[in-house]
Amino acid sequence: MQKLILGITQGDMNGIGYEVIIKALSDARILDMCTPVIYGSSKAFGINKKMMPETDHINSNIVASASDAHQKRINIVNCVPDTMQVEPGHISHDGSLSAILSLKAAVKELKEGKLDILVTAPFNKKAVAQENFGFPGHTEYLIDAFGAKDGLMFLCADNMRVGIVTNHLPVAKVSGSLSIEGILNKIRLMNDSLKRDFGIVKPKIAVLGLNPHAGDNGLLGSEETDVIIPAIHKAADEGIMAFGPYPPDGFFSVHMQYEFDALLAMYHDQGLIPFKCLAFNQGVNFTAGLPVVRTSPDHGTAYDIAGECKASPQSMLAAIFLAIDIYHNRIRYDEMNANPLTISSKDFRGKEAE
Repeated sequence: MQKLILGITQGDMNGIGYEVIIKALSDARILDMCTPVIYGSSKAFGINKKMMPETDHINSNIVASASDAHQKRINIVNCVPDTMQVEPGHISHDGSLSAILSLKAAVKELKEGKLDILVTAPFNKKAVAQENFGFPGHTEYLIDAFGAKDGLMFLCADNMRVGIVTNHLPVAKVSGSLSIEGILNKIRLMNDSLKRDFGIVKPKIAVLGLNPHAGDNGLLGSEETDVIIPAIHKAADEGIMAFGPYPPDGFFSVHMQYEFDALLAMYHDQGLIPFKCLAFNQGVNFTAGLPVVRTSPDHGTAYDIAGECKASPQSMLAAIFLAIDIYHNRIRYDEMNANPLTISSKDFRGKEAE
């Protein structure tokens, strides 16, 4: 298996980004699977590493670019000035600006082909907005940066995948932003991603309703009958196995999320609250629809525990492992479709297709 070049953005250096990065990269499996390149500050890396004696065994290497990365070390591209202050637990100009500088530097090298995959550590959305970032979050920035027509915020764990139609949007604007074509595009993106990124031959997708009881046949709202159901019907006409709309409360209470390959929620909290309740330490945020592979842990900056060495690296580790898996899944899928006679369904999925 090819050893990949893994880019990691530092996120807000006053949050738990460096802590979970360092802890994750101290896992002995990492350097066997990929060559990590952190985009950030060797100063901030060193400050955080000193707080965690259990990570003393990892060796770091300062490089000018991922092209110079050492395969047996943790590489750091210094794209954040040393004059920026590290203040764990505090929202600051330096912390927010450093997150933007890190992201832009990593995306530049990703576009240049110097990186194979990208994992982003968290930043504070309000804080980076004050630095004129211009996007609600990583997802929207990356969709624009790579010229994608659309993208799907896809939260993934071992046994559950949740996609979101409206991403980072105020609840008051959700209903007005829903359209048949918009929902249909997200269903298409999800279906394509399940096939190419996750190796599922015939994905089965659940679509959630917007209103209580999925509108109760129009009694509690018309979005289901006006836009959601027509979108599902159009998806079915295209051969996509999409079902619903399901009332979210009943859907999760009887564990129906495990009976589908993925589910599509209409808005952010509708999908992320149950996902994080069920898979917080293992959850990964993946941006489907991009020409590159990008994942991130499903937690935020956690300023309240920053600098206290209490953060779990499990979500960061899961983000790294998933990015590697998706990269290789895409290669296998593309090879299979280029020459379908050379790869059987058993080879592709590791078992006979159900």
